[in-house]
This record gives sequence, C-alpha cells and structure tokens, in this order.
Amino acid sequence: MRLATFYSVAAAVWATQVVAQGAAPDPFEQWQKPEAGHVRGPCPFLNTFANHGFLPRSGKYITQQNLADGLFNSVHFDANISAFLFDFAIRTNPQPNSTWFSLDHLSRHNVLEHDASLSRVDAFLGHADIFNQKAFDETRSHFKDVVNVESGTAAIIARMKSCKATNPTYSLSELGEAFILGETAAYISILGDAQSITVDKKRVEFLFQNERLPTQLGWKRPSTPFTTDLLLGNLDKVRAEYAKQLNSTSKGKRSGASLRLVHGSAITFA
Repeated sequence: MRLATFYSVAAAVWATQVVAQGAAPDPFEQWQKPEAGHVRGPCPFLNTFANHGFLPRSGKYITQQNLADGLFNSVHFDANISAFLFDFAIRTNPQPNSTWFSLDHLSRHNVLEHDASLSRVDAFLGHADIFNQKAFDETRSHFKDVVNVESGTAAIIARMKSCKATNPTYSLSELGEAFILGETAAYISILGDAQSITVDKKRVEFLFQNERLPTQLGWKRPSTPFTTDLLLGNLDKVRAEYAKQLNSTSKGKRSGASLRLVHGSAITFA
C-alpha cells in the first residue's frame, strides 16, 4: 500500500507539472505590437526580440544581462557575442557612464546606425527606426527563393549604389561598411542554415516586414549555440564575396583595408 501510495502521489505531481508547463506562455508565440510609449530602433532583430518579450517590451533600459538572456533564449547566442554587442550598443546612450541602452538610442546616426540600410532610408531622408518597404523591396529584389552569400552581398551593393545616388549627404565609414557585412552574415545564419549560409527567402521577408520570428514558416530556435567562431567564419565568406563583386568592375575596385574591420569591429544584425 505504501508503494502504491508513493506511485500515486508521484504520478499526481508529474501530471501537475506537465499541466503547469503546458499552461506557461510560449514566448515564441507571445508576439505583441509596440504600445504607446514603447520605443524601437533600426535593428529588425532587436525590435523583434522586444516584440516577443525576450527583451523588455518597452525597448527601454536594456542591461547587459537583459541582452544576454534575450539573445540566448531567442536565438541561442553565446555570452561572448552578447557582451560584444552590448559594448557597441552602450555607446549610443547619450547619458555618460550608463549601464543600459534603449532601442531608440541605436538610431543615432553614424554611431552604429549607418547609411545604406537594407530596410530603412538614410537618416537624411527619414527615420532609421521605421521600416521602409521601398528600401526593403530593393533589397529583396536581389534574392532568389533561397538567399545565400552571393545574393545577400548583391543586395548590399545595390543599396549602397541607390543611397549614394539619392542622398546628397551619403557617407559610409569603414565601421559602417563592416557592420553591413556582419548584418548579412547574421540574418542568413540566424534564420537559415549557418553551416551552408543559406536561408529561405520567405523567412527573411517575414521577419523584416513583421518584426516577428518566422515560427509560422517552420523556423525554430537553433539547438546548438551560435558562437563567435561560427559568426566570424561566415563573416569571412561574406567579406570575400563582397570584395569579389566590388572588384568585378573597375569603378568598384578598392583596397581590402575596411573589410578587415569585420573581424575587429562588427558582429551585429541590424
């Protein structure tokens, strides 16, 4: 009787835990639009994480721990990448010696935000924190059904050319150029296969246009950690393709000095 009672109690506890776990909200499905007073920035991914609640939904007062937990729980980023990203993001907070940043701080022009965004107009033409369909339409016009390093890089160069032609104050620092390469390596790797560096075009379109993780399209949080070595390796491949495409025309030829900044300066996904 005692053994039977033990098993009965154990079964009841297990069932209670299962019910409780089943009732817990799934953050991947708890997407919400920003409310009045919330802020967002130029980075579709960080905006997305706030919309899901992986980061503070307000988009404000994001600490290093907030960022580390949010990136780990949403896309399995290791702590080294999160710390690196925080060190960059904190520079955008105009308050000296701050220990936090808000997403709208990231819109400060030519700190981290840059001209030739894949989904925003240049600061001279509008607001970097607002998604621009026309800009993104140009980006995705270079994608095939599967986005890879070649098509992702072609989109970068097209946006650079268009922005330079339409923005009289166009400028792109070596750091800004490096960030663009990092952004492309990151969105392909995060949303698709980080080993082959390919991703379904529909997933990219879904996230950029909705600022929502594409779970409806079959995407899941990676089961293995996304490490610095993995991201840097993919950045190298994007960098090499970028140099190749630029050097395919005489006007595009340039030194590779700025490209080396990818290793030393930019691991991000704006």
